[in-house]
Amino acid sequence: MDQEVENEIQAKGLNAPRIYPGQIEGVIVHEQYHVFPGTTLTVACLTLFNGFTVTGESACASPENFDEALGRKIARDNAKQKIWALEGYALRNKLQGN
Repeated sequence: MDQEVENEIQAKGLNAPRIYPGQIEGVIVHEQYHVFPGTTLTVACLTLFNGFTVTGESACASPENFDEALGRKIARDNAKQKIWALEGYALRNKLQGN
């Protein structure tokens, strides 16, 4: 999904300062996952270069559909969405001279 959006942005020539998908991956230095026993709840904890952590979660309604690898992927993607917001905030501060 990130790459699809990136391709569209580039195709439209939107060149103002912004955050790139590679930047999001670049700030992640460590990741941990936990599945709570007896549940389908998977939590991803991503540690960023400055030590800050973000979490993402995933769970499925039917335990029969639970797949740990897929749960990790979804939880990681949800955590990455939080990084987009943090990096966007930091860029906006930088653009404002703060």
